[in-house]
Amino acid sequence: MIYVSPLSGVEDAIRSYKPSHLVSLLDPDSMIGTPGGIVPTRHLRLSVNDIATPAHDLTAPGETHVAELISFVRDWDQQSPLLVHCWAGISRSTAAAFITLCALNENCDEGALAQFLRQRGSHAFPNRLMVRLADDILRRKGRMRDAVEAMGPAVASWEGVTFALPVHPEV
Repeated sequence: MIYVSPLSGVEDAIRSYKPSHLVSLLDPDSMIGTPGGIVPTRHLRLSVNDIATPAHDLTAPGETHVAELISFVRDWDQQSPLLVHCWAGISRSTAAAFITLCALNENCDEGALAQFLRQRGSHAFPNRLMVRLADDILRRKGRMRDAVEAMGPAVASWEGVTFALPVHPEV
């Protein structure tokens, strides 16, 4: 199972769901240490700002960040949950969850996975730059980008709520 959470929900999610792996996507100044209950080598910390185009003094998600995410989730044994979070649980974390689903379900329809993400997290608005980079790395020929654009508008929210995604959804 993959859980997606805002930063404010991380401690509760660790207590409730007992994930073995954690992905933190926070700006460099807000990055957290490894919380109790998570082995440090199973905590991927990607220090990126939530931007879709490069901006002065901000760290845009890059190819290296997305490649690290894909490698990390492919190494996850899926025996215990994966928890993914960003500051609000809306953009970077939902992009990481979508990328994870695509990386671990190579023969699934990207559009169906994106719609599944929307059903589980109505507030999800995946970071477009992260998705574009993953689309290139995973050689999806624009299908991931198109799928995210076809999701439709997200429910407006300042902070998302924690939600779950099966690793291999029947879509």
